[in-house]
Amino acid sequence: MILVNIISLIFQVYFLMLFARILSSWLPELHQYRIMQFIAFYTDPYLNFFRGVIPPLGMIDISPIFAFLALSFIEYFLKILLINL
Repeated sequence: MILVNIISLIFQVYFLMLFARILSSWLPELHQYRIMQFIAFYTDPYLNFFRGVIPPLGMIDISPIFAFLALSFIEYFLKILLINL
């Protein structure tokens, strides 16, 4: 059960990092800070995968929605797998 809690914490931190990265895309002046560079380094490869698969709708990039959904499903199924061991 401790392993499930650790996995849950890791996913929560990554969710927050993704959320911060998406918000920072609206505020480009935040990219100068090291924390945002750190967040971008770890979240951009994941987000870029979805950006490559899902084209933007005009000016709106909906790929982060699918990135969040995929991450939620991965977390859910990983928890189920660990609980049933």
